[in-house]
Amino acid sequence: MEKKINVGLIGFGAAGQVFHAPIILSVDGLRLHKVSARKPEQQQLLRERYPDAIGVSSAEEIINADDIDLVVVATSNDMHYPFAKAALLAGKHVVVEKPFTNTHGEADELIELAASQDRLLSVHHNSRWHSDFMTVKKINQSGRLGRVVAFEARFDRFRNALRENAWREADLPGSGILFDLGAHLIDQAVQLFGLPTAVNADLRKQRPGAQAVDDFELILHYPQHLKVSLKGAMLVKEPTPRYALYGMEGAFVKPGLDPQEAMLKAGAIPRDYPDWGEEAEEIRGKLNVLENGSDHIEYVVSERGDYPAFYRNIRDAIGGKAELIVKPEEARNVIYIIEMAEKSWDEGRTVELSF
Repeated sequence: MEKKINVGLIGFGAAGQVFHAPIILSVDGLRLHKVSARKPEQQQLLRERYPDAIGVSSAEEIINADDIDLVVVATSNDMHYPFAKAALLAGKHVVVEKPFTNTHGEADELIELAASQDRLLSVHHNSRWHSDFMTVKKINQSGRLGRVVAFEARFDRFRNALRENAWREADLPGSGILFDLGAHLIDQAVQLFGLPTAVNADLRKQRPGAQAVDDFELILHYPQHLKVSLKGAMLVKEPTPRYALYGMEGAFVKPGLDPQEAMLKAGAIPRDYPDWGEEAEEIRGKLNVLENGSDHIEYVVSERGDYPAFYRNIRDAIGGKAELIVKPEEARNVIYIIEMAEKSWDEGRTVELSF
Protein backbone atom coordinates (compact mmCIF):
# COMPACT_ATOMS: atom_id res chain seq x y z
CA MET A 1 0.00 0.00 0.00
CA GLU A 2 1.48 3.32 -1.10
CA LYS A 3 2.17 6.01 1.47
CA LYS A 4 -0.43 8.76 1.50
CA ILE A 5 0.55 12.31 0.66
CA ASN A 6 0.10 14.48 3.74
CA VAL A 7 -1.54 17.77 2.82
CA GLY A 8 -1.28 20.98 4.80
CA LEU A 9 -4.02 23.49 4.00
CA ILE A 10 -3.19 27.13 4.74
CA GLY A 11 -6.44 29.04 5.06
CA PHE A 12 -9.85 27.76 6.08
CA GLY A 13 -12.00 30.58 4.79
CA ALA A 14 -14.34 30.26 1.82
CA ALA A 15 -11.75 28.76 -0.53
CA GLY A 16 -10.35 26.29 1.99
CA GLN A 17 -13.75 25.19 3.28
CA VAL A 18 -15.53 24.92 -0.09
CA PHE A 19 -12.98 24.19 -2.81
CA HIS A 20 -10.11 22.39 -1.13
CA ALA A 21 -10.84 20.45 2.07
CA PRO A 22 -13.81 18.40 0.77
CA ILE A 23 -12.04 17.67 -2.52
CA ILE A 24 -8.80 16.60 -0.85
CA LEU A 25 -10.85 14.33 1.43
CA SER A 26 -12.40 12.71 -1.66
CA VAL A 27 -9.15 11.79 -3.42
CA ASP A 28 -7.55 8.45 -2.58
CA GLY A 29 -3.89 8.83 -1.73
CA LEU A 30 -4.24 12.27 -0.16
CA ARG A 31 -4.63 12.92 3.56
CA LEU A 32 -5.90 16.25 4.87
CA HIS A 33 -3.39 16.28 7.71
CA LYS A 34 -3.06 19.85 9.00
CA VAL A 35 -5.18 22.95 8.50
CA SER A 36 -4.51 26.51 9.62
CA ALA A 37 -7.70 28.08 10.91
CA ARG A 38 -7.39 31.42 12.71
CA LYS A 39 -10.97 32.29 13.63
CA PRO A 40 -12.85 30.42 16.40
CA GLU A 41 -15.77 29.64 14.08
CA GLN A 42 -13.35 28.16 11.52
CA GLN A 43 -11.70 26.04 14.19
CA GLN A 44 -15.08 24.75 15.31
CA LEU A 45 -16.12 23.89 11.74
CA LEU A 46 -12.82 22.12 11.19
CA ARG A 47 -13.35 19.93 14.26
CA GLU A 48 -16.90 19.08 13.19
CA ARG A 49 -16.24 18.28 9.53
CA TYR A 50 -12.67 16.97 9.62
CA PRO A 51 -12.00 15.45 13.04
CA ASP A 52 -8.94 13.59 11.75
CA ALA A 53 -7.22 16.81 10.62
CA ILE A 54 -4.94 18.68 12.99
CA GLY A 55 -5.86 22.33 13.45
CA VAL A 56 -3.02 24.84 13.76
CA SER A 57 -3.03 28.59 14.22
CA SER A 58 -0.34 29.69 11.77
CA ALA A 59 0.90 28.99 8.25
CA GLU A 60 4.42 28.44 9.58
CA GLU A 61 3.26 25.39 11.54
CA ILE A 62 2.39 23.80 8.21
CA ILE A 63 5.26 25.10 6.09
CA ASN A 64 7.91 23.99 8.58
CA ALA A 65 6.31 20.67 9.53
CA ASP A 66 8.38 17.59 8.68
CA ASP A 67 5.23 15.49 8.20
CA ILE A 68 3.73 17.67 5.42
CA ASP A 69 4.40 16.77 1.77
CA LEU A 70 2.06 19.13 -0.07
CA VAL A 71 1.17 22.68 0.99
CA VAL A 72 -2.05 24.22 -0.34
CA VAL A 73 -2.22 28.02 -0.16
CA ALA A 74 -5.88 29.09 0.06
CA THR A 75 -5.51 32.53 1.60
CA SER A 76 -6.20 36.09 0.51
CA ASN A 77 -4.43 36.93 -2.74
CA ASP A 78 -1.75 39.08 -1.09
CA MET A 79 -0.36 36.03 0.74
CA HIS A 80 -0.18 33.62 -2.21
CA TYR A 81 3.34 34.63 -3.20
CA PRO A 82 5.02 34.76 0.24
CA PHE A 83 3.47 31.54 1.52
CA ALA A 84 4.17 29.65 -1.71
CA LYS A 85 7.76 30.88 -1.70
CA ALA A 86 8.28 29.86 1.93
CA ALA A 87 6.79 26.41 1.30
CA LEU A 88 8.99 25.79 -1.74
CA LEU A 89 12.06 26.87 0.19
CA ALA A 90 11.03 24.39 2.89
CA GLY A 91 11.09 21.62 0.29
CA LYS A 92 7.32 21.18 -0.06
CA HIS A 93 5.22 20.61 -3.15
CA VAL A 94 2.80 23.53 -3.54
CA VAL A 95 -0.69 24.20 -4.86
CA VAL A 96 -1.78 27.85 -4.93
CA GLU A 97 -5.39 28.98 -5.14
CA LYS A 98 -6.06 31.11 -8.21
CA PRO A 99 -5.16 33.82 -9.02
CA PHE A 100 -1.59 32.53 -8.87
CA THR A 101 0.07 35.79 -7.77
CA ASN A 102 -0.59 39.52 -8.09
CA THR A 103 2.12 40.06 -10.73
CA HIS A 104 3.66 37.89 -13.42
CA GLY A 105 7.10 38.74 -12.01
CA GLU A 106 6.18 37.05 -8.73
CA ALA A 107 4.88 34.06 -10.70
CA ASP A 108 8.13 33.80 -12.66
CA GLU A 109 10.13 33.81 -9.43
CA LEU A 110 8.04 30.97 -7.96
CA ILE A 111 8.34 28.94 -11.16
CA GLU A 112 12.13 29.28 -11.12
CA LEU A 113 12.25 28.42 -7.41
CA ALA A 114 10.12 25.29 -7.86
CA ALA A 115 12.43 24.12 -10.64
CA SER A 116 15.54 24.72 -8.54
CA GLN A 117 13.97 22.85 -5.60
CA ASP A 118 12.69 20.04 -7.84
CA ARG A 119 9.22 20.48 -6.36
CA LEU A 120 5.78 20.42 -7.96
CA LEU A 121 4.05 23.79 -8.28
CA SER A 122 0.51 24.16 -9.60
CA VAL A 123 -2.41 26.58 -9.43
CA HIS A 124 -5.99 25.68 -8.62
CA HIS A 125 -7.67 26.47 -11.93
CA ASN A 126 -10.52 24.12 -11.09
CA SER A 127 -12.88 25.73 -13.62
CA ARG A 128 -11.30 23.52 -16.27
CA TRP A 129 -13.44 20.78 -14.70
CA HIS A 130 -16.74 22.68 -14.76
CA SER A 131 -19.45 20.66 -16.48
CA ASP A 132 -20.44 23.58 -18.71
CA PHE A 133 -16.90 24.42 -19.80
CA MET A 134 -16.06 20.77 -20.46
CA THR A 135 -19.12 20.62 -22.71
CA VAL A 136 -18.12 23.80 -24.56
CA LYS A 137 -14.64 22.36 -25.04
CA LYS A 138 -16.09 19.15 -26.48
CA ILE A 139 -18.29 21.06 -28.93
CA ASN A 140 -15.40 23.30 -29.95
CA GLN A 141 -13.22 20.28 -30.67
CA SER A 142 -15.96 18.43 -32.55
CA GLY A 143 -15.75 20.64 -35.62
CA ARG A 144 -19.53 20.76 -35.94
CA LEU A 145 -19.56 24.56 -35.81
CA GLY A 146 -17.07 24.88 -38.64
CA ARG A 147 -14.46 27.58 -38.18
CA VAL A 148 -15.23 29.29 -34.87
CA VAL A 149 -15.33 33.08 -35.27
CA ALA A 150 -16.50 34.22 -31.82
CA PHE A 151 -16.59 33.00 -28.24
CA GLU A 152 -18.42 34.75 -25.41
CA ALA A 153 -18.14 33.77 -21.78
CA ARG A 154 -19.69 35.38 -18.72
CA PHE A 155 -19.26 34.97 -14.98
CA ASP A 156 -21.92 37.13 -13.34
CA ARG A 157 -23.33 37.63 -9.88
CA PHE A 158 -25.84 39.92 -8.24
CA ARG A 159 -24.60 41.67 -5.13
CA ASN A 160 -25.71 45.30 -5.06
CA ALA A 161 -24.14 46.12 -1.70
CA LEU A 162 -20.49 45.94 -0.71
CA ARG A 163 -19.42 43.41 1.90
CA GLU A 164 -17.87 44.91 5.01
CA ASN A 165 -14.23 44.03 5.67
CA ALA A 166 -14.03 41.90 2.51
CA TRP A 167 -10.49 41.95 1.11
CA ARG A 168 -11.75 41.11 -2.38
CA GLU A 169 -13.61 44.45 -2.44
CA ALA A 170 -10.84 46.58 -0.96
CA ASP A 171 -8.40 48.77 -2.88
CA LEU A 172 -5.60 46.19 -2.73
CA PRO A 173 -3.38 44.46 -5.30
CA GLY A 174 -5.19 41.38 -6.60
CA SER A 175 -8.63 42.49 -5.45
CA GLY A 176 -11.75 42.82 -7.59
CA ILE A 177 -13.54 40.40 -9.87
CA LEU A 178 -11.04 40.62 -12.72
CA PHE A 179 -8.56 38.69 -10.58
CA ASP A 180 -11.28 36.57 -8.97
CA LEU A 181 -13.68 35.61 -11.77
CA GLY A 182 -11.69 36.88 -14.74
CA ALA A 183 -8.82 34.50 -13.98
CA HIS A 184 -11.20 31.57 -14.57
CA LEU A 185 -12.46 32.89 -17.89
CA ILE A 186 -9.01 33.81 -19.20
CA ASP A 187 -7.65 30.36 -18.36
CA GLN A 188 -10.61 28.73 -20.08
CA ALA A 189 -10.22 30.87 -23.21
CA VAL A 190 -6.54 29.95 -23.46
CA GLN A 191 -7.43 26.27 -23.06
CA LEU A 192 -9.83 26.57 -25.98
CA PHE A 193 -7.88 28.76 -28.39
CA GLY A 194 -4.32 29.19 -27.15
CA LEU A 195 -2.60 32.45 -26.26
CA PRO A 196 -4.10 35.68 -27.62
CA THR A 197 -2.10 38.29 -29.49
CA ALA A 198 -3.63 41.40 -27.88
CA VAL A 199 -6.17 42.53 -25.28
CA ASN A 200 -8.59 45.42 -25.00
CA ALA A 201 -10.29 45.96 -21.64
CA ASP A 202 -13.14 47.86 -20.06
CA LEU A 203 -12.85 47.83 -16.25
CA ARG A 204 -15.37 49.62 -14.04
CA LYS A 205 -16.37 50.21 -10.42
CA GLN A 206 -20.14 50.48 -10.68
CA ARG A 207 -21.54 50.06 -7.18
CA PRO A 208 -21.63 53.05 -4.83
CA GLY A 209 -18.43 53.15 -2.82
CA ALA A 210 -16.74 50.40 -4.82
CA GLN A 211 -12.94 50.43 -4.46
CA ALA A 212 -12.17 47.42 -6.66
CA VAL A 213 -13.27 46.45 -10.16
CA ASP A 214 -16.79 44.98 -10.08
CA ASP A 215 -17.49 44.94 -13.83
CA PHE A 216 -15.12 43.91 -16.61
CA GLU A 217 -15.08 43.08 -20.28
CA LEU A 218 -11.99 41.79 -22.06
CA ILE A 219 -11.68 41.39 -25.80
CA LEU A 220 -8.91 38.93 -26.64
CA HIS A 221 -7.51 39.10 -30.15
CA TYR A 222 -6.61 35.99 -32.14
CA PRO A 223 -5.54 35.23 -35.71
CA GLN A 224 -8.12 34.42 -38.41
CA HIS A 225 -10.46 37.10 -37.06
CA LEU A 226 -11.46 35.06 -33.99
CA LYS A 227 -12.98 37.34 -31.34
CA VAL A 228 -13.10 36.26 -27.69
CA SER A 229 -15.23 38.31 -25.29
CA LEU A 230 -14.99 37.67 -21.54
CA LYS A 231 -17.32 39.46 -19.14
CA GLY A 232 -18.01 39.53 -15.43
CA ALA A 233 -20.24 41.77 -13.34
CA MET A 234 -21.71 42.08 -9.87
CA LEU A 235 -25.01 43.69 -10.92
CA VAL A 236 -26.58 41.07 -13.18
CA LYS A 237 -29.92 40.09 -11.66
CA GLU A 238 -31.22 38.15 -14.64
CA PRO A 239 -29.19 35.12 -15.79
CA THR A 240 -27.43 35.40 -19.12
CA PRO A 241 -25.93 32.55 -21.17
CA ARG A 242 -22.69 31.37 -19.58
CA TYR A 243 -21.06 30.51 -22.89
CA ALA A 244 -21.71 31.05 -26.58
CA LEU A 245 -19.68 29.66 -29.47
CA TYR A 246 -20.35 30.98 -32.97
CA GLY A 247 -18.96 29.35 -36.09
CA MET A 248 -19.32 29.33 -39.85
CA GLU A 249 -21.78 26.42 -39.63
CA GLY A 250 -23.77 27.28 -36.52
CA ALA A 251 -23.78 28.08 -32.81
CA PHE A 252 -23.74 26.52 -29.36
CA VAL A 253 -25.24 28.41 -26.44
CA LYS A 254 -24.94 27.14 -22.87
CA PRO A 255 -27.05 28.48 -19.97
CA GLY A 256 -26.94 27.54 -16.31
CA LEU A 257 -24.20 26.88 -13.78
CA ASP A 258 -22.05 23.87 -13.03
CA PRO A 259 -23.64 22.34 -9.88
CA GLN A 260 -20.47 21.54 -7.95
CA GLU A 261 -19.92 24.85 -6.14
CA ALA A 262 -23.48 24.99 -4.81
CA MET A 263 -23.23 21.43 -3.52
CA LEU A 264 -19.89 22.10 -1.84
CA LYS A 265 -21.24 25.24 -0.17
CA ALA A 266 -24.07 23.10 1.19
CA GLY A 267 -21.49 20.80 2.80
CA ALA A 268 -21.46 17.96 0.28
CA ILE A 269 -18.40 15.70 -0.08
CA PRO A 270 -17.85 14.50 -3.68
CA ARG A 271 -16.95 10.93 -2.67
CA ASP A 272 -20.44 10.51 -1.21
CA TYR A 273 -22.22 11.17 -4.53
CA PRO A 274 -21.97 8.63 -7.39
CA ASP A 275 -23.57 11.18 -9.73
CA TRP A 276 -21.27 14.02 -8.67
CA GLY A 277 -21.02 16.79 -11.27
CA GLU A 278 -24.10 15.87 -13.31
CA GLU A 279 -26.07 18.84 -14.61
CA ALA A 280 -29.86 19.15 -14.64
CA GLU A 281 -31.50 18.44 -17.97
CA GLU A 282 -33.13 21.89 -18.13
CA ILE A 283 -29.77 23.69 -18.48
CA ARG A 284 -28.42 21.66 -21.37
CA GLY A 285 -26.77 23.71 -24.09
CA LYS A 286 -28.45 24.28 -27.45
CA LEU A 287 -26.59 23.31 -30.60
CA ASN A 288 -27.95 24.83 -33.83
CA VAL A 289 -25.99 23.93 -36.95
CA LEU A 290 -26.30 23.50 -40.69
CA GLU A 291 -25.84 19.87 -41.67
CA ASN A 292 -26.33 18.63 -45.23
CA GLY A 293 -28.00 21.92 -46.13
CA SER A 294 -30.60 21.75 -43.34
CA ASP A 295 -30.94 23.20 -39.86
CA HIS A 296 -30.20 20.73 -37.10
CA ILE A 297 -31.06 21.58 -33.49
CA GLU A 298 -30.27 19.47 -30.46
CA TYR A 299 -29.84 19.89 -26.72
CA VAL A 300 -26.48 18.47 -25.74
CA VAL A 301 -26.09 16.31 -22.65
CA SER A 302 -23.47 18.06 -20.54
CA GLU A 303 -20.20 16.49 -19.53
CA ARG A 304 -19.93 15.64 -15.83
CA GLY A 305 -18.10 18.20 -13.74
CA ASP A 306 -15.14 16.78 -11.88
CA TYR A 307 -13.37 19.04 -9.37
CA PRO A 308 -11.57 16.04 -7.79
CA ALA A 309 -9.75 15.49 -11.10
CA PHE A 310 -7.48 18.41 -10.26
CA TYR A 311 -6.24 16.79 -7.06
CA ARG A 312 -6.07 13.32 -8.61
CA ASN A 313 -3.66 14.78 -11.12
CA ILE A 314 -1.64 16.49 -8.37
CA ARG A 315 -1.36 13.14 -6.58
CA ASP A 316 -0.29 11.32 -9.73
CA ALA A 317 2.15 14.04 -10.81
CA ILE A 318 3.86 13.98 -7.41
CA GLY A 319 4.09 10.20 -7.71
CA GLY A 320 5.60 10.41 -11.19
CA LYS A 321 2.60 8.69 -12.78
CA ALA A 322 1.19 11.57 -14.82
CA GLU A 323 2.12 14.87 -16.41
CA LEU A 324 0.97 17.92 -14.47
CA ILE A 325 -2.18 19.31 -16.09
CA VAL A 326 -2.31 22.86 -14.67
CA LYS A 327 1.22 24.04 -15.28
CA PRO A 328 2.42 27.12 -13.38
CA GLU A 329 3.53 28.74 -16.63
CA GLU A 330 -0.10 28.66 -17.80
CA ALA A 331 -1.26 30.33 -14.60
CA ARG A 332 1.51 32.89 -14.97
CA ASN A 333 0.19 33.75 -18.45
CA VAL A 334 -3.24 34.42 -16.94
CA ILE A 335 -1.73 36.97 -14.55
CA TYR A 336 0.18 38.61 -17.39
CA ILE A 337 -3.03 38.98 -19.42
CA ILE A 338 -4.76 40.54 -16.39
CA GLU A 339 -1.89 43.01 -15.99
CA MET A 340 -2.05 43.94 -19.66
CA ALA A 341 -5.84 44.32 -19.40
CA GLU A 342 -5.32 46.85 -16.61
CA LYS A 343 -2.77 48.63 -18.79
CA SER A 344 -5.26 48.64 -21.67
CA TRP A 345 -7.95 50.32 -19.56
CA ASP A 346 -5.53 52.81 -17.97
CA GLU A 347 -4.15 53.87 -21.34
CA GLY A 348 -7.37 53.56 -23.36
CA ARG A 349 -5.92 51.34 -26.06
CA THR A 350 -5.45 47.81 -27.28
CA VAL A 351 -2.28 46.28 -25.84
CA GLU A 352 -0.18 43.81 -27.78
CA LEU A 353 0.82 40.69 -25.83
CA SER A 354 4.26 39.13 -25.73
CA PHE A 355 4.65 35.83 -23.91
